[in-house]
Amino acid sequence: MSQPTHATATPKTSPDKRGGRLTPHALACVALLTLLGFSLGCSEFVVIGIETELAEAFGVSLARVGELISFFSITYAVCTPVLAITTGRFKRYQLLVAYAAVFIASNVAMAFAPTFELLLASRVLLGAVSGALLAVGVTFIPELVGVEKTSMMISIVYAAFSVAMVISTSAGKMIAETMDWHLAMVGVLAMAVITSLALLAVLPRTGSTDEPATMREQAVLFLEPQILTGMAIFIFGVGSVYVFYGYVTPYLETILGLDALGASTVLMAYGVACFFSNLLSGWFDARFGMKSLLASFLVQAALLFGLFALGSTMPAALVVVLAIGLSMYIVSVPCISLFMRVARTRHPKTLTLASSLEPMSFNTGIAFGTAVGGAVVSGPGMAQVGLVGGAFSIVALALVAITLLLDRKVRRASMQ
Repeated sequence: MSQPTHATATPKTSPDKRGGRLTPHALACVALLTLLGFSLGCSEFVVIGIETELAEAFGVSLARVGELISFFSITYAVCTPVLAITTGRFKRYQLLVAYAAVFIASNVAMAFAPTFELLLASRVLLGAVSGALLAVGVTFIPELVGVEKTSMMISIVYAAFSVAMVISTSAGKMIAETMDWHLAMVGVLAMAVITSLALLAVLPRTGSTDEPATMREQAVLFLEPQILTGMAIFIFGVGSVYVFYGYVTPYLETILGLDALGASTVLMAYGVACFFSNLLSGWFDARFGMKSLLASFLVQAALLFGLFALGSTMPAALVVVLAIGLSMYIVSVPCISLFMRVARTRHPKTLTLASSLEPMSFNTGIAFGTAVGGAVVSGPGMAQVGLVGGAFSIVALALVAITLLLDRKVRRASMQ
């Protein structure tokens, strides 16, 4: 995975070039950035595990509770690139302070919202800054660890985010069943406060990527055709899974007949599968690049169609569910590599914007898939989510083929 390079770094945070060892301060910073990814994931996905409890507590339908996911993701997708483009003249640390403050405030509002409308508003506020906070955070990594270790460290940060997706879902479900769903929200809030304050205390105040960039200098990245098709891959590729995963807890309970403990256990196992999915993503990208997605989306489509075909057949359906988790994040690193390579080679001042495209596109896919899933659940029924998701995976497969052709064409033109 290609990542941004930097000409200089502050002495305090630069890696030890002798033997490639990192300073304790750099390791502490990376550890806290990883914890930030985990905290952001928990804040985003905790509601998935307590959907049924939220519907009962606020007197709304399950499909309406799904808006807590889709509205968050839509705001995330819109605000992440807008903030990246419009704040190019500010220093990263200043932005980090502002985003962290809003991140904490939105978690406070989410934990103590007295009505569904206020809960939804807090989710919108949370979505407005989450992507920007993560995108700014990862730009510190090359200066902290050096270019050679950047890819691995960024993969770990994103892996923490994805693992949090399932851990928060499972833990939220268990807390809601044994105590009170409010406690799940409060726990997420406490993590957000501790992580944000610790991170602000240790990160460097200045760095080489603080060079100002105008909106025009950054917006040019969207003129690259393979960037646009790469983003579309996320929308349909991630959306294909979220047609199902956006309603995974009620799916496990109503279609597969699991009790609360069984559903929580499966969600934990799904989290482990997602962790290995991130590792597979990096492995496939290092060896095959974007071409690996041709095979992965074909397999993902087969799994989702298989989920529809199996229905409530156990344990086969459960095996397919876990296999879907293993396929879920393979899309990430090849597309991140594409975004960062295009930015580094053609538009160097767009690196921060390029780093925001993955979370932005991923959450657009979440919003799209969850919204479609809500329509399927309310219409044809929850048993049909695999069929619709599989169709979206086929669209993603076609988009990968188009992206490969466009990228090859652009590379050839640049060599002439």
